[in-house]
Amino acid sequence: MPDRVYLDNSATTQVARAVVDAMAPYFDVRYGNASSLHSFGQEARHAVEESRESMADSLGVRADEIVFTSGATEADNLAIVGAALARSGGGGHVIASKVEHDAVLRAVEWLQPMGFAVTLADVDGTGRVDPETVRAALRKDTFLVSIMAGNNEIGTLEPIAEIGRICRERGVLFHTDAVQALGKVDLPMDSVDLLAASAHKLHGPKGVGFLYARRGTRLVPLTHGGGHERGLRSGTENVPAIVGFAAALRLALAERDEVTARMWRLRRRIIDRVLRMPGTRLNGHPEDSLPHITNFSFAGIEGESLVMKLDEAGIAASTGSACSSPNLEPSHVLVAIGVPLSMAHGSLRISTGRDTTDADVERLLDVLPRVVGELRAMSPFKVGE
Repeated sequence: MPDRVYLDNSATTQVARAVVDAMAPYFDVRYGNASSLHSFGQEARHAVEESRESMADSLGVRADEIVFTSGATEADNLAIVGAALARSGGGGHVIASKVEHDAVLRAVEWLQPMGFAVTLADVDGTGRVDPETVRAALRKDTFLVSIMAGNNEIGTLEPIAEIGRICRERGVLFHTDAVQALGKVDLPMDSVDLLAASAHKLHGPKGVGFLYARRGTRLVPLTHGGGHERGLRSGTENVPAIVGFAAALRLALAERDEVTARMWRLRRRIIDRVLRMPGTRLNGHPEDSLPHITNFSFAGIEGESLVMKLDEAGIAASTGSACSSPNLEPSHVLVAIGVPLSMAHGSLRISTGRDTTDADVERLLDVLPRVVGELRAMSPFKVGE
């Protein structure tokens, strides 16, 4: 088999060599516990705080507003559940969108039996939330709005600066899941109160994320113990991963102009070529999008079969979110944007990375029509019927 092609960078990315090198000493040389008082511990503490300062500087925020977590799922939950539990009167109203990641949707769903009301805002056919829809949904008891920065399945960018301004006018906390957007697009930090991110989506290690929590935002911690991370996330800090996250963010920002320009060029080529195939639909906005994500639906086939056939040809892609890929239900994102159920089951997400080449994409574009044709030949449903 020829060398494999990896086009599932929205699920996870290869850790960059510079990131591995930055992490290495903290496994076997500077391996102290960052809470210890001796020199080993203080070396680790210095690495954590230096990483925090570096990331805060990159984002234009204060270092004490960065809380390290095990990943974005924990950060999203700390933001949403932590803000809800911090309400002195209990109860209240939360707004999210119908296309949020499950880390957000399941968190707001968990609040409902506790007496919290939840509104899931509709989106348009490209997956975009209208800021006026959010404004109209606000109530006197609304305390939190959660709208992602860029969609993990279809790539559509959300107008988070405008939504954040509306929330600020009404004194409502605004949270955004920026997992796919960090390091790829500008983030309006002055418009958000809470922002979640994860390292492994930008060529950093798995198992580490952060929550940006604007100074003065009240949160109740979800884990209790030694009071690490300003009391918001107890547990021994994952020093190598934190160092790796900081290194990955620095690398992503240093390379961003070059890498995103290449991603945009590849994305446009993919869209142009794939849409020449009959019975094919682009999901998400063609331009107002993250540069690395492209999502299609193909009539007459199942997405899981397409992913498996591509894998047999040495090409890795996905049907949608890797966090729920074993679920055979149609994507809630595709349902929300109005994709017919017959086509929602035949979706393919292609996501490029910093190392994706023109040859990688050309190989996909050579193989994909053949694979789709083979699957349609076996299907009882014919394109156009």
